[in-house]
Amino acid sequence: MSTLYTMVAPCFFGTESTLNFEVKRLGAQNIQVTDGRVAFQGGADVIAAANLNLRTAERVLLLLATYKATTFDELFDGCYNIAWEDLLPANAAFPVKGSSLSSQLSSVPACQSIVKKAIVKRLMHGHKVGTLPEDGALYKVRFALRKDTVEIYLDTSGDGLHKRGYRKNATLAPIKETLAAAIADLGRVRRDSLVQDPFCGSGTLVIEAAQKALNLAPGLRRRFAAEHFDFVPADIWAEQRQKALDEVRKDAAFEGIGYDIDPAAVALANANAKLAGVGDRCRFEVADVREFRALDNATVLTNPPYGERLGDASEAASLARTLGQVWQAHPAQGLYAITADAEFEQHFGKKAARRRKIYNGMIPCQLYMYFEQPKRERK
Repeated sequence: MSTLYTMVAPCFFGTESTLNFEVKRLGAQNIQVTDGRVAFQGGADVIAAANLNLRTAERVLLLLATYKATTFDELFDGCYNIAWEDLLPANAAFPVKGSSLSSQLSSVPACQSIVKKAIVKRLMHGHKVGTLPEDGALYKVRFALRKDTVEIYLDTSGDGLHKRGYRKNATLAPIKETLAAAIADLGRVRRDSLVQDPFCGSGTLVIEAAQKALNLAPGLRRRFAAEHFDFVPADIWAEQRQKALDEVRKDAAFEGIGYDIDPAAVALANANAKLAGVGDRCRFEVADVREFRALDNATVLTNPPYGERLGDASEAASLARTLGQVWQAHPAQGLYAITADAEFEQHFGKKAARRRKIYNGMIPCQLYMYFEQPKRERK
């Protein structure tokens, strides 16, 4: 019987329901959704599948232990009890990082050295060696102390999962790929959707919508830390990559169009779309928002500039006002705008049909959702 691992996938606050749906699609077991994360279980195949396929997760962590610790001895013992020798080879490099919040053990550097010491002692005992050269594959260990409860993790992703490998550079105020993917999901992007973005920047929202429509796994163009882990065999990675490739919907009728006033941003967006494998489905053009016309059957996904990011708040308000005017002149299927501007609805000139609180990093934002599709009469 294959080993069942417990995994934790952190995500942006407000995107948990989207990630929960993605995890279910992987065939994971015992899924638990809490604020800012989804926990689940599965074999080594799920470790590979989660890294390759999850669009809205920030990374995939293996949860190795959860225990109470108010003293350094308790912290040490709980960590020593993990069968590290089954996970890490004797030459593994294993840096330790962590955090502490509302806990008696508040010094992160002190906790770091205790966790490291416990792993060293356990590995030396388990592998029956006197020294650990740490010159082999990298196994990043993380710990999190919250209200005196410790969680010890092994990071299977390496670079954060938002690093898809297509965005070489970003414009001044990028939106993370993982957040863009969640907005594409909340905006109900389907395989035949037409998506427009009047403030496209480096193209992330349109590109993520295209990858979702084509069912193009976001991790196909990159590598992951766990590809070097002995307990996730290379053939499992090969199998999961092939499965992801087989599930691409090449026949999807998706089209994405982005506009930006900055020619450099537009050039970057076109280059990024090519690197992301959706260059034939997306195009980006130089245009002012005042010239924007939403096409009848389009879904507009956008991240309008706001005061905290670009320029000043009055400029952001004026852009939101212009967007509202051009939208009301040509309302399409739906408009989904993420912004930190708390007065966006007033500036836009219309109350949203729905709103959802989402954090963009540490910035609290709202996703304002407008549905303008007239109800068709049944014949």
